[in-house]
This record gives sequence, C-alpha cells and structure tokens, in this order.
Amino acid sequence: MKTFNVGVVGMGTVGTGVVKILLEKDSPLFEKLNCVPVLKGIADCNPDVKNKLKLPSDVFFTNDAKVLINNPDIQVIVELIGGVNIAKEIITTALEKGKDVVTANKMLLALHGSELFSKARQYGKSISFEASVGGGIPIIAALRDGFIANKIESIFGIVNGTTNYILTKMTKENVKYGDSLAEAQKLGYAEKDPTMDVEGIDSSHKLAILARIGFGVDIDYKQIYHEGIISVDLSDIWYAHELGYTLKLLAIAKKTGNSIELRVHPTLLPHDHPLSSVNGVFNAICVNGNAVGETMLYGRGAGQMPTASAVVADLVDVALGRAGITFNAMKTFSGRCEHIPIADIQKIKTRYYLRFSVVDKPGVLAKISGILGNYEISIASVIQHKARDNGNVPLVMMTHIAEEGNLQKALAEIKRFDIIKDNTKFLRVEE
Repeated sequence: MKTFNVGVVGMGTVGTGVVKILLEKDSPLFEKLNCVPVLKGIADCNPDVKNKLKLPSDVFFTNDAKVLINNPDIQVIVELIGGVNIAKEIITTALEKGKDVVTANKMLLALHGSELFSKARQYGKSISFEASVGGGIPIIAALRDGFIANKIESIFGIVNGTTNYILTKMTKENVKYGDSLAEAQKLGYAEKDPTMDVEGIDSSHKLAILARIGFGVDIDYKQIYHEGIISVDLSDIWYAHELGYTLKLLAIAKKTGNSIELRVHPTLLPHDHPLSSVNGVFNAICVNGNAVGETMLYGRGAGQMPTASAVVADLVDVALGRAGITFNAMKTFSGRCEHIPIADIQKIKTRYYLRFSVVDKPGVLAKISGILGNYEISIASVIQHKARDNGNVPLVMMTHIAEEGNLQKALAEIKRFDIIKDNTKFLRVEE
C-alpha cells in the first residue's frame, strides 16, 4: 500500500479531529484505498499539546511550522491555525517548497483566494478547502464536480450554525436574542466574542468561496453586503410567523445579468421552504442549476469531527492525484476567470416585511401606503393588533416585489411623519 505523508499545522479543535482520524488503527481509509494519507508531523505553538495527543514514535512534534514545510518527506501541509497573516505565510511558503495544501481557512480564502490560487498554479501545486464551508457537508465538491454540467443560477442557505442555533431558540422557545446568545456560548456553540458569527461576517466569507466555485468568477469580497442578527426582535419573529414565514440568516448568491448578487442578512422564508425546517446548529445549502433544478445539501456545518472529515477527504484527493488534476484543469483557479461586479444592495428586488410603530388614529394606513405607492411599492397584506399601553400600535405589512433603493427612500420619508413613533423594522423575503 502506498502512503502520502502529511504535516498538520494547528492543533485546535479541528486539527485534533484530523489527527484522531489519521491515527485511527481500524480506519476505513485502509479498507477503501490503495494510497492513504499518513500523519508524519504536527506543529503547534503550545508544547503541552504533545502530551495530550499521545503520539506514536513515528510522528514528530514541533512548535515551528517551518520544520514541517522544510521536511522533504512531507508532501502536503494542512493549515488549521485560522486567521490571515501567519496562515497566509505558511501556505505560501509550503507551495513554494513544492507541497500541496489543505486548509479550512474561509477568511483567508475570501480575502486572498485569487492570490493564493495563482501562487499554487505557479508552483504546480493545489489548494483544497472543502472544510472551509459547511463543515462535513461536501458543498465544494458538489459545486466543483457534481454540478459541473450546470449553469448555476443561485446558491443560498444557512452556513453559520451559531446564528441558526440562536434564531431557532428565539423562534421555538420565545427567548430573547441576548439570552439565546448566552445559552449558545454556554454550550460552546458561540465564541466568547461572537462578532464574526452574529454580524454575518463568517457567513460572508463562506459566501465568497461558494460564489467563486459555483459561478466560476472572481469577486471583490469587500463589496459583499452583510447584516447580522443582533437587532432581530422577537415581535418580528411572531408577526412573520403569523404571516406564514420563518426567519433565518441566509447567505444568498444570484447571477443577475452582468453582475452578481452576494448578500448576507436575516431573511424570511415561507414555512414550507426546506430551509425553514433546518434548526439548531445544522447548516443547509440550496443550489439551483439549469439542468439539475433545485437541490439541497444538509448536515452539521461545524464541529470537530464533521469538519475533520472534510479535511481528510481533501487529503485523500491529494493522495490520489485528483486534487492536482482538478486544480490544474479548472479555470476557477487559473487566475484568468472573469472578474464580475457585485450588485449594489440598493438595486436588488425582492419582497419585504415592514413593521411600523404608529399612533392609533384613523388615516395612518392610508398615509403610509400612499408614500409607498409613490415609490412603486405595493402592499400584499396587512396585520394590525390592539393598541399597546403607550397608545401606539404595531402596523405590519408585506409588500410585493420592490427595489430596495425605493424602499429606503420611502421609509426615510415616512419616518418624518409625527404618526411614526419608533424605528421602522424591515426584513427581506425569499420565496
């Protein structure tokens, strides 16, 4: 049996999972393959890691990643330290030393993917990154290989388990955002500093990668619109539910003419949409192709072993030579793919949920609907409940399809009315 030597940099949660799989004595890899990845060395800045891992004598440990990179017996480097600057240096140096790379670093790929892919092609090596999106869900392989015969029309889904857990708890248990976040942190689903997740930044990194692979284009990550869940109010979840919708944080990519829509934000979906039933820390991604139609991939989008599973799948691709063939053949990694502009969020067209807090007196609805009509925004449905203790009432509307720029202008004009007593909330809708 042939072997393919691996060096792993970073012994965090995922790195530890990868080592567990590679050191498993009765690993299914030996049953299925004639060429298997074999762990040769580990690099981590924490020397205590070595004692915890109980490594066999033929696997060496170092606190210097360069020792792995410079080792001629190692053919592939697995980068799992995260972040940008140091990780970029490790990957770049590994490629220059003639080693293939496997990474789960979505931030690095979103910000510097084009540069790194070009570097890999320059040195005849590959970069594999299945674990960067969706944990154990093989979405990269599906877009790259399974849907290769399709013209992809849209990719959208739930790609962050932390925010999905929080929104699920808010929806199912009527728990406020702050308390739901605290519970997620207690269970280890959210970081001590949850900004990257709850502000939608993590999802936007993943969306950049999905768009590159799905549409075969180069994009400017900084132009991706992202909005998080920190301002989501329980009342909007209730009213939306009454109207037949479920709230999720979605990453959305759509090819629209000569531009591409890339946006992350809280989104209302009909109750019967498949994504509406994706709860807790699970992820799901819908892909719409002209030949295959709409498909959905579902599973654990994070966690030690699901993500480690994706890393090892990439290692197998490298060991079997598939990664190199794919990387060399696909225009996506050539540095010559089309650079396409990202559509301005003001230009998108969709339906909207609106909630006004208004004075309880006649003529309010007519006044608001009149302004909306002036901006070509028509109302599909309205719900209005009894007055609150302060005399104000929530006025909830669903619009027909409208342009966001027109909606923003209308809301700015409506805000000046003395009948409006609080900030107007709006949510975008995907059918």
